[in-house]
Amino acid sequence: MRRLTTLFPSEFLEEHAEELGVVERDRKLQIPAFVWTFVFGFAAGESRTLAGFRRSYNSTADETISPSGFYQRLTPTLAKYLRDLVEHGLDEVAVPDAVDADVDRFRDVMIADGTVLRLHEFLSDQFEARHEEQAGAKLHLLHNATEQTIERIDTADEKAHDSTLFKTGPWLENRLMLFDLAYFKYRRFALIDENDGYFVSRLKQNANPVITAELREWRGSGSQKI
Repeated sequence: MRRLTTLFPSEFLEEHAEELGVVERDRKLQIPAFVWTFVFGFAAGESRTLAGFRRSYNSTADETISPSGFYQRLTPTLAKYLRDLVEHGLDEVAVPDAVDADVDRFRDVMIADGTVLRLHEFLSDQFEARHEEQAGAKLHLLHNATEQTIERIDTADEKAHDSTLFKTGPWLENRLMLFDLAYFKYRRFALIDENDGYFVSRLKQNANPVITAELREWRGSGSQKI
């Protein structure tokens, strides 16, 4: 929390809100309370409603706002304001020289990942969940980070493993794949290589890879080269 309030001091939040016209001069809407309520009391919760958002805000702010007064402030301008905050945070925490990697050698940088969408239990026959009396759909995306596009969307029931929804093929040529341990499979890595593609993945704890090349020297005489 201290790190966040250092990145986004109250003065900054209020001044930028005034610049965009998110708040009027009377400041009936308390922007710092609104932002932190949104981050910690709404966006991160499992059950999210606008009514719950307003209640959380009113319990934090010095002056409460009626439902109509609160909802009329949820505007495209407010959405732009929140996007600006995200961009500001990314600019502040980014370390551009931390990794000396030339990604221009790749045609595209691709990211594969999946998430679960909780559905009404009446849909459990079509979208079987991991637990009884629930329904869930697995949404799997293949994101082209270079072009900022979604190249593939697949849906299945919740029990489907992310790994089964990732298909290798000639489309991998000269592309760099980024994925987490859900996709860890040596046969998959071999197929990516056979299709002239590249990948970055975390290693399983029991993995014992063979280092075949030195790409970077780490400081310190005891540091390993990889």
